[in-house]
Amino acid sequence: MRDVCIVGGGVAGLAASIFTARAGLETLVLDGGESILARNASLENYPGFPDGIDARLYLRMVREQAGEAGVTFELGRATSVEPLEDDDLAAGFRVATEGGEPLEAGRVIAASWPDSEYLTPLDVGRKQRGSKHVVAVDEAGRTAVDGVYAAGRVAGEPHQAIVAAGHGAKVALAVVADADVPFYHDWVAPEGYFTGRDREVPPACEEIDDAERRRRDERARETLKEFVAEPLEETPTMHPSVDDS
Repeated sequence: MRDVCIVGGGVAGLAASIFTARAGLETLVLDGGESILARNASLENYPGFPDGIDARLYLRMVREQAGEAGVTFELGRATSVEPLEDDDLAAGFRVATEGGEPLEAGRVIAASWPDSEYLTPLDVGRKQRGSKHVVAVDEAGRTAVDGVYAAGRVAGEPHQAIVAAGHGAKVALAVVADADVPFYHDWVAPEGYFTGRDREVPPACEEIDDAERRRRDERARETLKEFVAEPLEETPTMHPSVDDS
């Protein structure tokens, strides 16, 4: 059984997965296919990219980052989420999928806009918004069902990539807290930041010396160069209602 199953491989789900995996929780992303973000012709309001970035390239970069953090991926769509044993939510959940083996996880994060039908076996408070449904959550992304969370647009958050990423991270931290994982900040600090004040390095933090900082910086720059060396051949995905025949 995994610690966390995240349904949805878009911005919110990927951001959540990075935080849960880096906190030491075994995390699987059930990826139902292409993120809606891939419809963007150019992602131009995301901090850190002064002249914008190809949305499909951005998704590829975040997915690789999640993989480096230890996240595993499975392609498929969830069809239902149910308690594992006699409605005992503490036992975890079974996530049924189309054409695949059921998945088991201690906690589930729904990050699958616009699909949330698979949550209907649980009383999570789905409510209609226009032609779609959103899931009722508290300020940390918890639903009315212990162990089930929602992140991003499916949780009623604004339809913006930066908001989805931030909310995914926030929900992940609620999962980490509920899982009782030793955690302070996911933070890499310079050598001596804590120990120089006679403090132990807090859980999920680390200190690195200058040589290691330079090594990581060089690796990070090389990785970015590889990503942006050539333009992607992929083009934006058009809205399905547009006739492109």
